[in-house]
Amino acid sequence: MTPRHWLIKFAPFRTSWAEIVARGSFTPRGIRNPEARKHLIAMRLGDQVLFYRSQQDQAIVGLLEVTREAYPDPTSADPQWLTCDYQPIQTLPSPVTLEVIKANPGLSELPLIRRPRLSVMPLTAGGFEILQSLALP
Repeated sequence: MTPRHWLIKFAPFRTSWAEIVARGSFTPRGIRNPEARKHLIAMRLGDQVLFYRSQQDQAIVGLLEVTREAYPDPTSADPQWLTCDYQPIQTLPSPVTLEVIKANPGLSELPLIRRPRLSVMPLTAGGFEILQSLALP
């Protein structure tokens, strides 16, 4: 099965990309949106995930890979709230800012633009390729 592509948003004051790279892993906590939970459930080992730095300097800065499929978020007493584990694969050569993303007509249907508050979202293969190409210097 071909790996699917995703984008996950996380605030850098909670966990920065540099911390993720240094630690060698990332486990987001506190995702409490039912649609985001649905996307976490759909993630499979090996799926590629772009890491979007939200709230400050909004930009895609790195590439992750799913290393553990959805399981209950240990920060919640409610087992319906989930998380996944990820491994950093690559820091992008250049951050892909929200401004650049919005200016690209090939990304007009991207959930990041249409549903800006959603923290976990699927990407089409084409959208993923465009975003990666925008990171090249």
